[in-house]
Amino acid sequence: MKPFQHMLLAVLFVPGAIAFAAEPAQPRYNTVTLQSQAQREVANDLLTATLYVEVNDATAAGVANAVNTRVNEALRAAREVKGARVRSGTNRTFPVYSKGNQLQGWRGRGEIVLEARDFEAAAGLLGALQSGLQLSGIRFSLAPGTRRAAENELVAEAIAAFKERAEIVRAALGGRGYRLQHLAIGGGGAPAPRFGVARAAAAEVAAPELEAGFTTITVTANGTIELLE
Repeated sequence: MKPFQHMLLAVLFVPGAIAFAAEPAQPRYNTVTLQSQAQREVANDLLTATLYVEVNDATAAGVANAVNTRVNEALRAAREVKGARVRSGTNRTFPVYSKGNQLQGWRGRGEIVLEARDFEAAAGLLGALQSGLQLSGIRFSLAPGTRRAAENELVAEAIAAFKERAEIVRAALGGRGYRLQHLAIGGGGAPAPRFGVARAAAAEVAAPELEAGFTTITVTANGTIELLE
């Protein structure tokens, strides 16, 4: 074959290759999109409480010293309780001005955040800490391990519910079977309840009664099936 013929074949071949690569995917028919879910109420097993102290003083140093002293005392007391985890929260000092924009003094706020799974021990600790701090609020939730275990169990239930619904659709539409094209698993939980406590005025504070409540865990299965004729 002459060189010119080689070139002509190459030119004729390239458009064919491009047309083959650009060929659209074949459309699928008899497809149905389904959704199923599995749901369970799980008892909350993690308490998170925020306590704070606010101090006013003529100087910023006086405010900082008073706030840090009270916060440090609370941290030391909380560390003595077995099973409780405590950390420092927001700590800030800011000036206070009069209506005439004159500096009147300073105000400071310090926080600690307490986490515990032993609610009885946490209630006693909160009662003790409120003799020197104020309680901003309590939140109940699921510990990460508890949530993960519940979601893992619900995955199988959600998939079983999806298969049951797919079989109902197949029978209703007269298909001899179905092929799973796509399946996505998702999960979530309802917001945890909150329990607020009023500011304490007495030096001796009774331990609060705690009701942890439940969190509703939901796992969904979303997918598409193709019915076989």
